[in-house]
Amino acid sequence: MSRSWPAALLALLAIGGLAGCDDSEQFPPACPSLALLRDAADLTRYDSVGRDLSDLVLDGRITAVPARCERGKPGIVKATLDVSFDITRGPAAHAQRLDVPYFVAVTEGDHVLDEQDYRLAVALPPNVDRTQVSSDDIVLNLPVTRKKSAAAYQVYVGFRLTPDELAINRQRGPR
Repeated sequence: MSRSWPAALLALLAIGGLAGCDDSEQFPPACPSLALLRDAADLTRYDSVGRDLSDLVLDGRITAVPARCERGKPGIVKATLDVSFDITRGPAAHAQRLDVPYFVAVTEGDHVLDEQDYRLAVALPPNVDRTQVSSDDIVLNLPVTRKKSAAAYQVYVGFRLTPDELAINRQRGPR
């Protein structure tokens, strides 16, 4: 009996310690669901001359959109995204710096709540034609309540395409 007494005391202390904890404060909050738009996941940009490989300025692919979420101010979940890209400079690129446009949109159901355009400046040395880069942190402050978590939101990411670039993606299909 003397051996079980310390174990029982430890169990009571553990239960007592947990009684004061609020589960919502112990665990990270839910994150919004992330989606890469299929038609906007790739960017193939040509110069104005043609559509041959020798006319290629840049070829890009969004490879990942990791996110982490934490509590912000009361009623806010702070979601931080980093968009990862695989960028290739084509033979028709005349500059070492490529300007890559992309967007992040937040929706709730069928309603677009916010959409922001971003530009990624990719600098490639003369002897390098391909690189993997990530965006700066993109912070989204999402309003939440006890009945609506950040999981109620959908975040879409894609390249900002011209009509011709979108047509190329739709004709080729996802890579």
